[in-house]
Amino acid sequence: MPNSPVKAFLLDKKGSALELTYEELDSVDRIDKILWVHFDYSSKEAIEWIRNRSNIDSVAIDALLTEETRPRTTILGEALLIALRGVNLNPNSKPEDMISIRLYISPNLIISTRKRNLLSIDEIIEDLKNSKGVKSSAQFLVQLTRRVTDRMDMVIDEIQDRTDLLEENFIDSTNTEYRSEILAIRRETIILKRYLSPQKEALIKLYNEKISWIDEYQRIELRETNDQLMRHIEELDTIRDKVILIQEELVNSMNEQLNKKMYMLSIISAIFLPLTFLTGLLGINIGGIPGAENENAFYIFLVILSIVITFQFFIFKKKKWL
Repeated sequence: MPNSPVKAFLLDKKGSALELTYEELDSVDRIDKILWVHFDYSSKEAIEWIRNRSNIDSVAIDALLTEETRPRTTILGEALLIALRGVNLNPNSKPEDMISIRLYISPNLIISTRKRNLLSIDEIIEDLKNSKGVKSSAQFLVQLTRRVTDRMDMVIDEIQDRTDLLEENFIDSTNTEYRSEILAIRRETIILKRYLSPQKEALIKLYNEKISWIDEYQRIELRETNDQLMRHIEELDTIRDKVILIQEELVNSMNEQLNKKMYMLSIISAIFLPLTFLTGLLGINIGGIPGAENENAFYIFLVILSIVITFQFFIFKKKKWL
C-alpha cells in the first residue's frame, strides 16, 4: 500500500468504509458514520487540517503533530488521546526502531497520525475494503492495540531464539562474535522495554477509565491485550537476565583463558630462570671461567643444563604445577 500522507475513510458502522479524498473531508455527510483520517503528521495537509479544521482540543492538536511521543492515554471528555508504539516490520528496518502512532478517538471521529508505515493500520484498512472491518470507534481501538501487540510476538520470539542459541553454543564461538551479539540483544531489549513499559500503563488506564462508548466486553479485550503485553515485558526481562549470565560466563571464560596463558608463561619463566642464570654466569668474558681450556666443556655444560631441566620437571610434577 502506498505510503500516502493522507488516507481518509467514512466508516458505515457495518464493517465497510468509503474512501475519501482530502478535499472531501469537510463536505461529506457524517451523520451516523465515523470519519477516520490517517495522516503523516509531518505533511502540510495534516498540519493544516488538524490545526484549522478538525475542531478538536488544542492539547490533542499538539499531541497529534508532535515529533516525539511516549505511550500514554489521556482522557479528554468523551474522547481519548492515545500514543502507542509498534515494532517496525517495514523492509530494511530494525524491529526495535519502533513506530509511533498517535490517536484522537471519539464515538464519531478518529484521527491517527504517524511518520512511518504501520502494518497494523494497513490490515485494518484492508478489512474495511473487504467489508470485514471495524464497526465502532471502540472496536477500532481494540483491534489496533491487539494487532500492535500481536506483532511483537515474532520479534520477541526471534530475540529469545538468538539468546538460546547464544547460551547453547557460545563455547564453540569466538569472544568477538559473542560480544557483538550480546551487545545487539541487550540494545534491542532495552529499547523495546523502554516503550513497552509505559505502553502497559497506557492500556491499564484505557480499560480502567469509564468511557461510555467502550462496553464491558471491549474492556475485557483490552485487558487481555495488556496481559499479553505484560508477558512480553516479562520475556524481555528474562532475556536480559539470561544475556547478563552469558556475558558473565564469557568474561569468566576469557579470564580463565588468560590465567592459563599467564600460568604457562610463569612455568616457562621458572624453567628458564636457572638456565639463564647459568648461561649468564658462564658467559662473562673474564679469566677463571671453568672449562675455558677444556674442549669438551660445552658438551658437559649441556648435560648439566639437561639435568637441571629434568630436576625442575620432577619437582613441578611432584608439586602438581604441571
